[in-house]
Amino acid sequence: MEYITNGFSLQMLAGVNFVADARTVPCSEGDARKAFENGAKSIIGHADTAAVAGFPFNRETVSLNYGDVLYVCQLIGGRLPEGAKTLPEGFKLVWLRVEIRNPKCVYDI
Repeated sequence: MEYITNGFSLQMLAGVNFVADARTVPCSEGDARKAFENGAKSIIGHADTAAVAGFPFNRETVSLNYGDVLYVCQLIGGRLPEGAKTLPEGFKLVWLRVEIRNPKCVYDI
């Protein structure tokens, strides 16, 4: 399964008993949009971040499995002002792709 989110927590690894490799690489907003158009689920749990990023707000807890992918919209610059619809000056969004992998398997890097 693929998800669009505003954060990654070790708590999300409960589905694999907290034993996983999490491969993290930079990606683009376009990569996240394409994933969303192809069925990735938005689990952005902060309403203002969702509004600024242009994805649905959905505060949901997930337990990740091997092979799951997160497109993480990381807000840089501080906390968004209440009700923000655009990024304030000095803020930016950084996109990362996190793939949850089984550490017992061999992967190409």
